[in-house]
Amino acid sequence: MEIRLEGKTALVTGSTRGIGRAIAYALARAGATVVVTGTDAERARRTAQSIADETGAKTLGLRLDLSDPPSIDEAFKEIETAFGGVDVLINNAGITRDKLFLRMSEQDWEEVIRVNLTGTFLVTKRAVKKMIKQRWGRIVNLTSVVAFTGNAGQTNYAASKAGLVGFTKSLAKELAPRNVLVNAVAPGFIETDMTAGLPEELKKRYLEEIPLGRFGRPEEVAGAVLFLCSELASYVTGTVVHVNGGMY
Repeated sequence: MEIRLEGKTALVTGSTRGIGRAIAYALARAGATVVVTGTDAERARRTAQSIADETGAKTLGLRLDLSDPPSIDEAFKEIETAFGGVDVLINNAGITRDKLFLRMSEQDWEEVIRVNLTGTFLVTKRAVKKMIKQRWGRIVNLTSVVAFTGNAGQTNYAASKAGLVGFTKSLAKELAPRNVLVNAVAPGFIETDMTAGLPEELKKRYLEEIPLGRFGRPEEVAGAVLFLCSELASYVTGTVVHVNGGMY
């Protein structure tokens, strides 16, 4: 069955590259109007235009910085003016500040929590208004395999992503009576700029832990997200879909 999302407006945070970009393309190919966001306004506009050119979908590229609440307000004003609001929200944007715990500063901790967890809260708070009113919506939060396994040097990142799991499950219970479905996708090691920068010895060690014997592709994560946004997942809420090649 082909997944179609015509008539839906989807906001994908952090969608100028990597997994977010792949998700934006997948939603656009399914017929959704897609809002591409990132901290660089020009890059967001260029990405949105590329998606429109390749898929024929309506797109909009905007600056949205999860560490800067005024930028969130400005982005939503533009979205509401252009499209009336958001039907589908993909909370993908996030940052890392990896350090061993004893070397991690309070700033390293606060920056990651502020962007990955508090930023998601602020964006979702703005997005759900239309969904609740129309009694239809889809929210997908990108967490991580390390929220479940832990990872040395990532206590801040793992904590933020584990927080998103609790956020997802709790919000799903609150919004279910309004037919607003809230789920999460937990990628494992995916071929992105982040994993490309890993030392070869570390890549080899991680690959040994993955039963499928390879890193995933951004498009494979996007497929899980697309499913959760569709009517095929109309009885799925409060759950986490793991996309990690069998690692967890």
